[in-house]
Amino acid sequence: MRVDLAFGKNGLPLELPSGYDYQLLEARSAQALPDPVAALEHALDHPIDSPSLTMLARGKRSAAISVCDITRPAPNRLTLPLVLKRLEAGGIPQANIRICIATGLHRIATEAELEEILGVEIARTYEIVNHNAKTLSDHVYLGDTPSGTPVLIDRRFIEADLHITLGFIEPHLMLGFSGGRKLIAPGLAAQETIKVIHSPKFMRDPRAVEGSVADNPLHQELLAVARMARHDFLLDVALTRDRQVAQVFAGHPEKAHARGMEFVAEVMLEKLPEPVDAVITTCAGYPLDLTFYQAVKGITAASHIVKPGGRILICAACDEGPGAPEFSKMLREHPSDREFLNKIKNGPVTVDQWQLEKLALVSTRYEVFFYIPGVPEKYYKALWGKAFQTLPEAVVAFLHGLPSTAKVAVIPEGPYVLARAA
Repeated sequence: MRVDLAFGKNGLPLELPSGYDYQLLEARSAQALPDPVAALEHALDHPIDSPSLTMLARGKRSAAISVCDITRPAPNRLTLPLVLKRLEAGGIPQANIRICIATGLHRIATEAELEEILGVEIARTYEIVNHNAKTLSDHVYLGDTPSGTPVLIDRRFIEADLHITLGFIEPHLMLGFSGGRKLIAPGLAAQETIKVIHSPKFMRDPRAVEGSVADNPLHQELLAVARMARHDFLLDVALTRDRQVAQVFAGHPEKAHARGMEFVAEVMLEKLPEPVDAVITTCAGYPLDLTFYQAVKGITAASHIVKPGGRILICAACDEGPGAPEFSKMLREHPSDREFLNKIKNGPVTVDQWQLEKLALVSTRYEVFFYIPGVPEKYYKALWGKAFQTLPEAVVAFLHGLPSTAKVAVIPEGPYVLARAA
């Protein structure tokens, strides 16, 4: 059986030996819109439960727009010009429009990446600011949420009269779905806020997983943060498998986003009659598999359809290595997943521990295999599983010992499949 995996920028062919019951789970996708520009313009001019963006801009002196960083394939070069056009038509001069790169705790975007994210003309014409969560003085304290999270948001966003987010909606490993409120926190939040919303209080709640929204405490917390930051208008899209625009959602930040999440859940949900014995998956290729930190999302998404004690093989390019220095250091220093979980349970939250925590919650229940060639071999011994330098080696080890009746799910696009087992 041959499967083409989403892997890095160019994909990866996978040859699977016969003798197992393979189940190919491909990302279900709506059709691409025949005229995405027309759909975007209609959505901006006739938004969900909101005045049009042009009307919102009238009487405002300034606007700030939060956009995804390089790790997200948001179609900013398509959506952003249409937003800018309406802000200026509403009377906000170009000089008073600021574009904020919502990095969260990721590294800041390079000049070349800014041009990739925004397009050359916009990157060189408008005021662009890279959010830096570690510079406390760049943030404004807005108070605490009802559950006690201190809310500190980038002042360059808060100081504007009009607050807009641009994103796209996909399943998210702890927040249910991306987009919307995520472009404010963690996107533009200080690390003092990010650490709290990524603490074990939220990370270990069984409702804080992919596709979960209604009772997800983290989703509710970020909605509270976004309200405090005066989230005024949202433009989110849903994407097809080849990252074309499938649907557009604009308007009231919560109502438009809710409509978008419903659409994505309906499109992506794949139900299996029973859990499988093993899963081969990815992190959906570039830019989502740039680092091992991001690749964890493919592992957590796959865990929902595996039998207890089953196996997961993650294939991710990780061209930029493990991830940020804090994450890389933690990865090297904690050879035991259970000890790591116990250590951080009641201690102070450190940067990036949440992604390792999510990985540990899977690796303590399942056997994890890794094909992550961009991660230096010196990290292999620290991984909570078995890592291999070649894909054939990884596949042989992964399948070794499985009975011929074993059910093996193969998910070429990783977290783009919202899979659940009965």
